[in-house]
Amino acid sequence: MPEATDTTLAMSRPRNSVLRGVGRSLGSALTVARRDPYAAIGLAIYVAFALIAIFADHLVTHDPLEILFTKDYDLARNLPPNSEFWLGTTYSGRDIYSQLIMGTRSALIVGLTAAVCVVAIGTVVGLIAGYFRGWVDTALMRLADVALGVPFLPFVIVLAAFLDPSQWNVVIGIALLLWPNSARVIRAQVMSLRERAFVEAARVTGAGPWRILFVHIAPNVLALSFLYASVAVGWAILTEASISFLGFGPSDTVSWGYMLQDAYASQALGRGQFYWFVPPGLCIIAIVVAGFFISRGYEEVLFPKLKA
Repeated sequence: MPEATDTTLAMSRPRNSVLRGVGRSLGSALTVARRDPYAAIGLAIYVAFALIAIFADHLVTHDPLEILFTKDYDLARNLPPNSEFWLGTTYSGRDIYSQLIMGTRSALIVGLTAAVCVVAIGTVVGLIAGYFRGWVDTALMRLADVALGVPFLPFVIVLAAFLDPSQWNVVIGIALLLWPNSARVIRAQVMSLRERAFVEAARVTGAGPWRILFVHIAPNVLALSFLYASVAVGWAILTEASISFLGFGPSDTVSWGYMLQDAYASQALGRGQFYWFVPPGLCIIAIVVAGFFISRGYEEVLFPKLKA
């Protein structure tokens, strides 16, 4: 992992330091993708899903929640894939292909939003705990222990059931419980960095603790934050799909979990309608595996000893 050891970092402008840290992390991500074929595959999968989500409005052929009828004015129920309905229709007469495309957008919104929240909370907590230590560190780590001890899926289900069923409540539940893992790793890294020469040089020049923390140390832990963000995206999408499959998700938003729950409730498996429930299942598997591939490539760069 690149670390700033040059004492001139302490004299640099704050904005440039942060931008250099972000640039280093993004450059590291691209470097990892070039060197590791698994990371390249994971990044390609993410990019493909992102493009589908961005252009979803232009890719769908029908309104995903619209009840459709055939040319003979019969309900388009349980139709197999054909030229008009590329993945067939549901028991209620809705287009499966359009639901799959719009479900991609819902999945990425939940996954990326939750990942940003998880990493932001974990990074800030890890920075503060690792730098200030003492009672601040003890209080924050005990709070992390409490969060780790709470059953993850039941907590998110209760939160989604207690509040209005929506994707944002699922994001809140994920953010409240997933941050401790990244916070602990970043805390350990900060405890090492705070003793380095460039931090001591910053103190000598009169920089305050918050300036040292967020300007000189934070850019050096952003790579770890990106690593945990790639993992959190898959976790968030998997959790949202589980919540929707169990019936606690929003009924007015199409997601991959919503499609699986609808297929299960309509007994699609018993009728052999594989074109209904297999595509969303494969999409969930693909995006979770993509996060695993990217994190695997990152680990080899951040922790090269693990490769040996």
